[in-house]
Amino acid sequence: MGTIEETKKLEIDFGKLLKVREGGRDVVPVAVQNADTLEVILVAYTDEEAFLRSVRERKLILWSTSRSELWEKGATSGETFELKEVYVNCEQNSLLYKVIPRRGGICHTRNRGGEPRNCFYRKLNMDTMDLENLDP
Repeated sequence: MGTIEETKKLEIDFGKLLKVREGGRDVVPVAVQNADTLEVILVAYTDEEAFLRSVRERKLILWSTSRSELWEKGATSGETFELKEVYVNCEQNSLLYKVIPRRGGICHTRNRGGEPRNCFYRKLNMDTMDLENLDP
Protein backbone atom coordinates (compact mmCIF):
# COMPACT_ATOMS: atom_id res chain seq x y z
CA MET A 1 0.00 0.00 0.00
CA GLY A 2 1.35 3.42 -0.92
CA THR A 3 1.73 6.55 1.15
CA ILE A 4 -1.27 8.20 -0.50
CA GLU A 5 -3.50 5.66 1.32
CA GLU A 6 -1.84 6.41 4.67
CA THR A 7 -1.24 10.14 4.72
CA LYS A 8 -3.24 12.72 6.62
CA LYS A 9 -2.27 15.29 4.00
CA LEU A 10 -4.88 16.09 1.35
CA GLU A 11 -3.35 15.33 -2.09
CA ILE A 12 -6.20 15.21 -4.63
CA ASP A 13 -5.03 14.22 -8.11
CA PHE A 14 -6.94 16.72 -10.25
CA GLY A 15 -4.87 15.72 -13.29
CA LYS A 16 -5.79 12.02 -13.15
CA LEU A 17 -8.04 11.91 -16.22
CA LEU A 18 -5.60 13.98 -18.27
CA LYS A 19 -2.76 11.57 -17.42
CA VAL A 20 -4.90 8.58 -18.38
CA ARG A 21 -5.90 10.29 -21.65
CA GLU A 22 -2.28 11.14 -22.44
CA GLY A 23 -1.52 7.45 -21.92
CA GLY A 24 -3.87 6.67 -24.79
CA ARG A 25 -6.97 5.53 -22.89
CA ASP A 26 -10.45 7.00 -22.99
CA VAL A 27 -12.15 6.33 -19.67
CA VAL A 28 -15.15 7.49 -17.69
CA PRO A 29 -15.57 7.46 -13.92
CA VAL A 30 -17.71 4.77 -12.31
CA ALA A 31 -19.26 5.14 -8.87
CA VAL A 32 -19.68 1.67 -7.41
CA GLN A 33 -22.51 1.25 -4.94
CA ASN A 34 -23.52 -1.72 -2.81
CA ALA A 35 -26.96 -2.66 -4.19
CA ASP A 36 -28.18 -3.83 -0.77
CA THR A 37 -26.92 -1.06 1.54
CA LEU A 38 -26.64 1.78 -1.05
CA GLU A 39 -23.20 2.57 0.41
CA VAL A 40 -20.82 4.07 -2.17
CA ILE A 41 -17.84 1.75 -1.89
CA LEU A 42 -15.53 2.84 -4.69
CA VAL A 43 -15.04 5.31 -7.51
CA ALA A 44 -12.96 3.92 -10.37
CA TYR A 45 -12.71 4.12 -14.16
CA THR A 46 -13.87 2.05 -17.08
CA ASP A 47 -12.99 2.04 -20.75
CA GLU A 48 -15.18 0.61 -23.50
CA GLU A 49 -13.72 -2.90 -23.29
CA ALA A 50 -14.08 -3.12 -19.50
CA PHE A 51 -17.62 -1.72 -19.71
CA LEU A 52 -18.73 -4.26 -22.31
CA ARG A 53 -17.14 -7.17 -20.42
CA SER A 54 -18.77 -6.04 -17.16
CA VAL A 55 -22.19 -6.02 -18.78
CA ARG A 56 -21.68 -9.28 -20.63
CA GLU A 57 -20.17 -11.20 -17.67
CA ARG A 58 -22.15 -9.41 -14.91
CA LYS A 59 -18.89 -8.78 -13.01
CA LEU A 60 -17.15 -5.66 -11.77
CA ILE A 61 -14.46 -5.20 -14.41
CA LEU A 62 -12.71 -1.83 -14.59
CA TRP A 63 -9.71 -0.13 -16.15
CA SER A 64 -6.78 0.17 -13.74
CA THR A 65 -5.31 3.62 -14.27
CA SER A 66 -2.27 2.78 -12.14
CA ARG A 67 -1.43 -0.48 -13.96
CA SER A 68 -2.88 0.41 -17.39
CA GLU A 69 -4.77 -2.87 -17.72
CA LEU A 70 -8.20 -4.42 -17.40
CA TRP A 71 -8.95 -5.19 -13.78
CA GLU A 72 -11.54 -7.56 -12.38
CA LYS A 73 -12.02 -6.07 -8.94
CA GLY A 74 -11.12 -8.66 -6.34
CA ALA A 75 -9.72 -11.30 -8.70
CA THR A 76 -6.57 -11.71 -6.58
CA SER A 77 -8.11 -11.10 -3.14
CA GLY A 78 -11.33 -13.04 -3.69
CA GLU A 79 -13.37 -9.88 -2.97
CA THR A 80 -15.28 -10.02 -6.28
CA PHE A 81 -18.58 -8.38 -7.16
CA GLU A 82 -21.69 -9.28 -9.12
CA LEU A 83 -22.90 -6.44 -11.34
CA LYS A 84 -26.64 -6.01 -10.77
CA GLU A 85 -27.51 -2.67 -12.45
CA VAL A 86 -25.86 0.02 -14.57
CA TYR A 87 -26.97 3.67 -14.64
CA VAL A 88 -25.74 6.35 -17.05
CA ASN A 89 -25.71 10.06 -16.19
CA CYS A 90 -27.43 12.69 -18.35
CA GLU A 91 -24.28 13.62 -20.30
CA GLN A 92 -23.25 9.96 -20.70
CA ASN A 93 -19.82 10.68 -19.24
CA SER A 94 -20.06 8.77 -15.97
CA LEU A 95 -21.66 5.59 -14.70
CA LEU A 96 -23.12 4.14 -11.53
CA TYR A 97 -22.75 0.40 -11.00
CA LYS A 98 -24.85 -1.29 -8.36
CA VAL A 99 -23.06 -4.42 -7.21
CA ILE A 100 -23.37 -7.21 -4.69
CA PRO A 101 -20.17 -8.23 -2.90
CA ARG A 102 -19.63 -11.95 -3.24
CA ARG A 103 -17.59 -12.11 -0.06
CA GLY A 104 -17.23 -8.92 1.94
CA GLY A 105 -15.40 -5.70 1.34
CA ILE A 106 -13.71 -3.83 -1.46
CA CYS A 107 -10.75 -1.73 -0.31
CA HIS A 108 -7.22 -3.13 -0.58
CA THR A 109 -6.25 -1.19 2.56
CA ARG A 110 -8.47 -3.40 4.73
CA ASN A 111 -9.33 -0.23 6.67
CA ARG A 112 -7.14 -0.93 9.71
CA GLY A 113 -10.21 -2.39 11.43
CA GLY A 114 -9.43 -5.72 9.76
CA GLU A 115 -12.60 -6.21 7.71
CA PRO A 116 -12.37 -4.66 4.24
CA ARG A 117 -15.27 -2.26 3.85
CA ASN A 118 -15.01 0.56 1.35
CA CYS A 119 -12.51 3.04 -0.01
CA PHE A 120 -14.05 6.02 1.80
CA TYR A 121 -12.46 5.53 5.21
CA ARG A 122 -11.03 9.04 5.67
CA LYS A 123 -12.90 12.28 6.31
CA LEU A 124 -11.59 15.76 5.58
CA ASN A 125 -11.40 18.07 8.56
CA MET A 126 -12.42 21.26 6.78
CA ASP A 127 -10.81 23.46 9.45
CA THR A 128 -7.32 21.91 9.34
CA MET A 129 -7.53 20.37 5.83
CA ASP A 130 -6.15 17.13 7.34
CA LEU A 131 -7.62 13.70 6.71
CA GLU A 132 -9.06 11.81 9.66
CA ASN A 133 -9.22 8.00 9.60
CA LEU A 134 -12.75 6.87 10.50
CA ASP A 135 -11.74 3.32 11.39
CA PRO A 136 -10.93 2.31 14.95
